Amino acid sequence: MTKDNEHPFFHPLWRRIALVAFCLVWAGIEFAMDSPTWGMIMLGFSAYAAWQYLFSYAPPPVDADKKD
Repeated sequence: MTKDNEHPFFHPLWRRIALVAFCLVWAGIEFAMDSPTWGMIMLGFSAYAAWQYLFSYAPPPVDADKKD
């Protein structure tokens, strides 16, 4: 069974960066709209996403027998 962060959708680096950037922008919007509680929640999501998808992400092993 694979973990959620190992889903094939997240293999390209640009998608993982876009996910973290989206969460950070959302947090900024919440702070700008004077909603600090939701801003802090989104900062927490951003930190978790950065950890899972940028820092501790291990790319899938390259299968030498697989031909695309």
